[in-house]
Amino acid sequence: MSCLVLHKKTVSFVALFLLLLVISSNYVLYHSSFGLQSLPANLTGVVVGSILDLSLVAPLLFLAWQRKFSVKYFIVLMATGLIAARFIIPSEYLASFQSVMWLGVGIEGVLILFELSLLFMLVKNVPPILRRIRSSTLPLLFSFSRAVNEKFPKQTFIHILCSEMLMFYYAFGTWKKQPSTEGNTLTLYKRSSFITFQIMIIHAIVIETLGLHWLLHNTSIIFSVVLLILNIYSIIFFIGDIQALRLNPLRVDDDGLYISFGLAKRMEIPFRDIAEIVEDAHVLEQKVPNTTIEFIARDFETVHPDFLLILKSPTEATLFMGIKKKYQQVAIRVDEPHAFKKIVKERLEKAQWDELS
Repeated sequence: MSCLVLHKKTVSFVALFLLLLVISSNYVLYHSSFGLQSLPANLTGVVVGSILDLSLVAPLLFLAWQRKFSVKYFIVLMATGLIAARFIIPSEYLASFQSVMWLGVGIEGVLILFELSLLFMLVKNVPPILRRIRSSTLPLLFSFSRAVNEKFPKQTFIHILCSEMLMFYYAFGTWKKQPSTEGNTLTLYKRSSFITFQIMIIHAIVIETLGLHWLLHNTSIIFSVVLLILNIYSIIFFIGDIQALRLNPLRVDDDGLYISFGLAKRMEIPFRDIAEIVEDAHVLEQKVPNTTIEFIARDFETVHPDFLLILKSPTEATLFMGIKKKYQQVAIRVDEPHAFKKIVKERLEKAQWDELS
């Protein structure tokens, strides 16, 4: 199993390396003195090769890197590659290929219209979603996801959009809220300097934004603006992530665990799906396999989980931007391990007794 995981990681790394190589080599070919000098007199074959690189080879490498193969996803990436070719290849070289370039624009236009229709459907369903959230006793991260999944179970675009909505809500709309102090909730970050570390990253991004934006503004306005937008987005994400971590402690209910780590990941674990709770320090200090999701606040020190939950079958977790992935094990580090052990074992024994009866 470990060899298989290592092989997959190697393939993913090689695919990413080749993807960056394909994109960078095509850019250098048309935007550097060395590349322009190496161009032949008849550019048709070179341009066709670049178009194929960006619309076929690059999408396939991207899918291999992400290990996510889908015809729909591939078509979207092909269209994106054709649009990217319009910016990478100088317009005078594309005079004979305008119909191919417009094909990419047309596909992207259709997809944008489709996504706008989904956005309209989301807006139309906001009132029932809000009613469902208000009637739920679960933390917002879980009640919001449940309400959206009920209305749009297989719409990836909607899940990404809702994930972004959560980020902006926690970044700007939760400053007057206080963390839950209920007896069935436990925090995950107070035994570490994780939040301090996040704040340091925010400060670093602010300083980098001011410095680089000033340096790049006179040389490449577009690049400086793109970098500015990305840095602002990163700051908003880190602020929302800190607030989500503070306001959503681990929660233990009669039916299971509701555990989240900021905006990055969250998971519902029914007690009936837990096969074993591992506390052996030797096991916990081992390197976790790829099938394990970690809810551990990490800072400058090396830390290990307090508990490892072995699940009876792979259970789905929600990651950044609404991405879904299944895991077989859950590594947890809590601020009060003894309280966690006591309450979870009590609920787990009750769940096992209910199954037998």
